[in-house]
This record gives sequence, structure tokens and C-alpha cells, in this order.
Amino acid sequence: MSLVVAKVGGAVAAAAARDVRALVLKQHKVVVVHGAGPQITAEMKRRGLEVEFVAGRRVTRAAALEVVRESMASVNTALCAALGPQALPLPDGVLDAVRVPALGLVGDPVPSAPSVILDALAAGRIPVVAPLARGPLNVNGDEAAVALALGLGADRLVFLTDVPGVYLDGAVMSALGADEAERLAGAWEGGIVPKLLAAARAARLGVSAEIGATAVVA
Repeated sequence: MSLVVAKVGGAVAAAAARDVRALVLKQHKVVVVHGAGPQITAEMKRRGLEVEFVAGRRVTRAAALEVVRESMASVNTALCAALGPQALPLPDGVLDAVRVPALGLVGDPVPSAPSVILDALAAGRIPVVAPLARGPLNVNGDEAAVALALGLGADRLVFLTDVPGVYLDGAVMSALGADEAERLAGAWEGGIVPKLLAAARAARLGVSAEIGATAVVA
């Protein structure tokens, strides 16, 4: 039975439950890592907090971290409800990370195999992980998914998004090399940047990576 880490964007969290269940029905063990980007941004704007990104990563001060934790908890609850009783909510503090002071209360996740996730998989559960590290620190969800995929020795890393794949010149690419993914990440902006870099890193380290319908290969 292969192990799949599925990164679910905050914009598609509930809808992605169908794709996760499909993986389980195909006899895969699945770990879900979710984001909450749209929810966080909307709530920060509502509270009058500055929304700032650097290379697709959210700058997170103390007031913003409160919003991050609340939004992550809300998405985690909704996603677990959509997945059903097999889901195990892990909304806070499962990951290890090294702080990145330039981004505030943000961490670079360290590859790990948390015992709570291993125990859940052994029991036939679906761990649903919010990208928050001990500290607490906000962690980019794409990077969190790579760290868990590497730490757990996953066979596949899948990024489930609200687009069918990586577009170039108006068409979805069927496959993308790690070098090209990194080149595109340097030329583009926004949330696709950490996805491309994360997928390229995973591919180079032996984990098959997919963004929507686009396979990223080493």
C-alpha cells in the first residue's frame, strides 16, 4: 500500500475531500496537509491588518498569527467533516520548523515523521494536518507537505488546487522538469511560486510530485 501526501489549498478544501477519498479507495494511505490562504487574507483585511507576501510566503506578525490559527482550525474542522469519521484532525503544532525572522513568526519546516501521524496511518485513519509548527510558527502549506512527504517516505506528493495544472502559453503542461519548475518560479509571482519550488525539491529527492494535472520530474 503506497503512501500519498495530498496538499489541499484553502480555496478547494471541502471540494478536495472527494479526491482524497478516491485515493483511499484505491488502497493508498493518505496524509492531508491543507492551507487556508483565502480565509486568512479575508479575515486580516476585515481586521485592518496588513497583508504582505514575500516570494509567495505570508509575512506573519503576532496579530496575523492569531488569524492564521483561527482560520486553520476552521478549515481543518470543515475538511475533516467532509472526509468523515476516518479523518483525524491535527490543527496545531504537529510540525517542526526553523524560524525565519525576516518573515516574522514563520518557520521553514523540517522533514519529520510525527508519531501521531504514523499511529493514525497504522490505524487506518486519514491525518489532516494544518501547517503550523511548534512555537507556534506559521508554515507555508506547500513546504509543509514536502517536509512530511520526505520525512514519512511518501511515494507521491499531490497538490490539489483550483486549477487543472501548470499553464504555459495558455496550455496545461503534461510534465515539467525540476529545472524548469525552478526557472518558472523565479519568473512568476504569487502562490504558484512555493508550489513549483516545493514540487521541484520533492522530485529531486525521490518523491513523485504533481500540481493539479502536471507531473514534476527530477
